[in-house]
Amino acid sequence: MATPSVGDPCPRFDLPDADGARVTSESLRGKPYVLYFYPKDDTSGCTLEAIEFTALEKDYAAIGVPVFGVSPDDGKQHCKFRDKHGLKVRLLSDEDKTLLQDFGIWVEKSMYGRTYMGVERTTALVDAEGRIAHLWPKVKANGHAAEVLDVARRHVGRDG
Repeated sequence: MATPSVGDPCPRFDLPDADGARVTSESLRGKPYVLYFYPKDDTSGCTLEAIEFTALEKDYAAIGVPVFGVSPDDGKQHCKFRDKHGLKVRLLSDEDKTLLQDFGIWVEKSMYGRTYMGVERTTALVDAEGRIAHLWPKVKANGHAAEVLDVARRHVGRDG
């Protein structure tokens, strides 16, 4: 499936967080939120991205925009990752890769001549009506959380 475009409805989801609590697209309806998709817990780029989102967690909370990291890792791995780095963002497990596939970001990748399936680092800002307000495909982790916050602030200021 192709990545949804700005203005499209966010694909529906029902995913567990690191502690097993369910987070659903329906439960988030009525408020904007960020979904950032990343390949794997405790790898360098993913750790940098999670730490940067955590550092800005109070700024996101101040504008009423929760942030959720999504990867195919399970809850146990998420707990270890969260606790090791003191992460404040909620990490969601998409072990069956349904949401990743719905976003079109479970893709064939290549490294050192070897091909494999993996997550294409992507972020979506979803508006209060459940539509994609902004998309960042093929994200570079360094500085990304601040860029998303800047766009979220403008979006909330316009719509909120």
